[in-house]
Amino acid sequence: MSTDFHYLGPLPAFAATSGPRKAKIALVAEAWGDQEQKTRIPLIGTTGQELNRMLAEAGINRNECFATNVFALRPTDNKIDKLCLDKKGVGGKEYKLPPTNMGKYIEPRFFPEIARLKEELEAVRPNLVIALGAISTWALLQSPKIGSTRGSIAESILLPGQKVLATYHPSAVYRNWALRPIVVADLMKAKREAEFPDIRYPQVLALVRPSIPEMYAWWKEHGNATHLAFDIETTKGQIRNIGFATSRSHAINIPFIVQDRSYWPTLCGELAAWQFVQMVLESPAIKIAQNALYDIQYLWRMGLRIRNYREDTMLQHHAIYPEMQKGLGFLGSIYTSHPSWKLLRGKAEELKRDD
Repeated sequence: MSTDFHYLGPLPAFAATSGPRKAKIALVAEAWGDQEQKTRIPLIGTTGQELNRMLAEAGINRNECFATNVFALRPTDNKIDKLCLDKKGVGGKEYKLPPTNMGKYIEPRFFPEIARLKEELEAVRPNLVIALGAISTWALLQSPKIGSTRGSIAESILLPGQKVLATYHPSAVYRNWALRPIVVADLMKAKREAEFPDIRYPQVLALVRPSIPEMYAWWKEHGNATHLAFDIETTKGQIRNIGFATSRSHAINIPFIVQDRSYWPTLCGELAAWQFVQMVLESPAIKIAQNALYDIQYLWRMGLRIRNYREDTMLQHHAIYPEMQKGLGFLGSIYTSHPSWKLLRGKAEELKRDD
């Protein structure tokens, strides 16, 4: 057996929860610790007290939050792996749960815990669920990849229509204090998102794989912007595509390499595309990029010069918050309401396989 304690089955809904049942925010932790096992109150121990402090810093009153756990039990050695099999279990088809870790699948006898969690959240229907840790993210979003999921708004797979924001579990903060400012930043975003129940992704009009005439038509409409962001993607030492944005809502993406071949069927077509890129980079607008030294050295090799480059989002963020991560995905999760585009890319690849 994967665990050495005697599991008696799930508790009734709300038997081990705290907070009001009509709350804007629901906190979903992973499983009981020592204090939770004694009191049946979630997030009551040392890490729960630290969570209370982080919530307060973000402007959230813990007493106004509903709180529960994915598993209303204490695994052996406080390890979720103790609830798992080393191969995919049977049953529980309605959940289609992925592994919680590499090759680790929750035993089917613990699936009623997921049903109990779903029943509780259906009754509360908060504006926002904060998933604390990888297991909560796994249960609500079917993704245990907390590093690439945290900070972004997503719709729950367990409870369709429910808005979720994942962040690190407070116990992870205790193990790695560098995560604390990240959790506080996530909770500040959670406070904003908890004011309304719907998911409000920004609307972006992006022109993808345009023809040469479409490029110039786009530039005619948006080329008078005072600021212009640029970003390149590379493959095997070459520029695969380059994107420009003149505002939060208007962008264009110009491809050069698709599936290891030139996107443009003729040399004249590719040359015309590069001439458009050169025109845009030499425009008087203030240029903005993320980790621009990487992009600039690729563009320099192509003989392309950038006029009026002033702003680097990575360097500016790092100068203000040196204790935080500074990658583009992280900045997107902190400063925008966009979903995690790395996860969207995975979904796009799944759709391709389905086709």
